[in-house]
Amino acid sequence: AQVKPDVAVVAYNDHGLNFFLDKMPTFAIGAAAEYRNADEGWGIPTLTPFRGIPDLSWHLIESLVAAEFDVTTCQEMLVDHGFSLPMALLWPGGGDWPVRVVPVSVNTVQHPLPTPARCWKLGRALGRALAAYDEDLSVVVIGTGGLSHQLDGKRAGFINKAFDEMCMERIVGDPESLTRYTIPQLVEQAGAQGVELVNWIVARGMLEGEVARVHANYHIPISNTAAGLMVLEPRR
Repeated sequence: AQVKPDVAVVAYNDHGLNFFLDKMPTFAIGAAAEYRNADEGWGIPTLTPFRGIPDLSWHLIESLVAAEFDVTTCQEMLVDHGFSLPMALLWPGGGDWPVRVVPVSVNTVQHPLPTPARCWKLGRALGRALAAYDEDLSVVVIGTGGLSHQLDGKRAGFINKAFDEMCMERIVGDPESLTRYTIPQLVEQAGAQGVELVNWIVARGMLEGEVARVHANYHIPISNTAAGLMVLEPRR
């Protein structure tokens, strides 16, 4: 409400709504004029469609391909709770969304997964492309996904508070240190679904230089996932 951004670039992971195990792109960028949210089979309420910004999407896609990223271009795209719920928390009330969006979907489901180092490079390439766009827009970047959590297997309910807090600390001042983890190391430290940390790394990579931590909190409720939230702002 204070910053009033024009555009939200959202790094998230699809949970089987738009992509499934038979076709799972490593990185997919939305280039649609509209993105609809759909029920994922659990009775989740659907939300008002999100408005896209195709010109910016194509600029990002062309810039990424020029930077030797092989991305999937989606001129039609459904977005699931990994995208829609953070948007609803940032802009509550429903109705018409005050921002246009560019979804950036990262594979955290079907191995082999992109490494944290590769996701950092994706974020940096996106950040350069955003800075080079010739329209004066205020952009907020969002990285959404779980820190440590595991939903199945012998470690179901696994949460590593110390690791989560370390990640939230380093993503401010030393994000590249997180890129040294391999995917197996992330699974060991954060659980099978804790690899969603790579979405945070993509978002942080889009922010050039040093950042200031405006807000942060971390909470472990009575469930099998913890909850973390951070607001960062580039230092001018």
